[in-house]
Amino acid sequence: MACPPPDPLFTLRGSAAPVNTLHFHCSRAGRPLLYSGSAKGCVHVWNLNNRRAEQVLEGHDGASVIWVSTVNSTDALLSQGRDMRVCMWDLHEGRNTLTHSLHTGSVGFCQCSLLEAETSKTLLALPAEHTEEIKVMELDSQTPVCSLIPDPKRGMLMCMKMFQADSGPLLCAGYEDGSLVLWDVSHRRSLSCLKAHPEPVMCLDFDTDRQKGISGSSDKTLTSWTIDSQQNLQMQNSVLLTNPGVSQLCIRADGKIVAAAGWDGSVRVFGWKRLKPLAVLQHHKDLVHSVAFSDHPEPSQRLMAAGSKDQRISLWSIYSES
Repeated sequence: MACPPPDPLFTLRGSAAPVNTLHFHCSRAGRPLLYSGSAKGCVHVWNLNNRRAEQVLEGHDGASVIWVSTVNSTDALLSQGRDMRVCMWDLHEGRNTLTHSLHTGSVGFCQCSLLEAETSKTLLALPAEHTEEIKVMELDSQTPVCSLIPDPKRGMLMCMKMFQADSGPLLCAGYEDGSLVLWDVSHRRSLSCLKAHPEPVMCLDFDTDRQKGISGSSDKTLTSWTIDSQQNLQMQNSVLLTNPGVSQLCIRADGKIVAAAGWDGSVRVFGWKRLKPLAVLQHHKDLVHSVAFSDHPEPSQRLMAAGSKDQRISLWSIYSES
């Protein structure tokens, strides 16, 4: 008989609003941190050693925070809100200073995407005022790099992921008509298009080592796809969910498992190689908005976090990398 799924190691309470987005920052020496963005416009900085919020950042005038990410090269934090702004915070040596903000013009739910490459400048992809458009900029200088505008029939931009390829930075975007488009950022052109879902693409993630990605929609299907040697998107596999709707997908860095944040309040875990169902984690009382894996330098300390509309964050130790 299969073992029952585990309970969470612990739960973080205190956001006082639905939790929209999560980001771990455990790689540097010192305390492991988890950042969460809430529907009330706050970013909570959670110390995972004492399981308390040690800072609360308020820079979005109460507008929902839909994405947070650290900039490893500068020890800064980025937060994206539905106030049409991306805020940059200086967190060095315990500071919590809002240094500047960028106006996006976007009123949608598409999250930004950050690319830090060792051999090139840090790039930030942002949703733009026109709902189908992506703007890419150099983060340090705030210099525009390009605008990526698809065929109008694709509809609204829903989600995106930028990553480094041998040829330069690429970006995969999901659109309202269920299509995925692969963009060449340097040459400002689309390379390939794939109709992956009958409904809008709600989320995606990409594994650069395997040149393989996964996307979810408002329907019951998760779809995996690859990028071939000619930089064409190719459908690979799919798995049917019990209930429709996925908010976010996250592939663990070791490429062994992928987690799906479900509208039904569950987190589903699959083997990444063949999308074999491994576990259904049921703890939250409302839909799960976000799921993230820890980047802790010690494999046995790496956790998975899930943030929910029920205002709680659950922390799990599953399929340990140790």
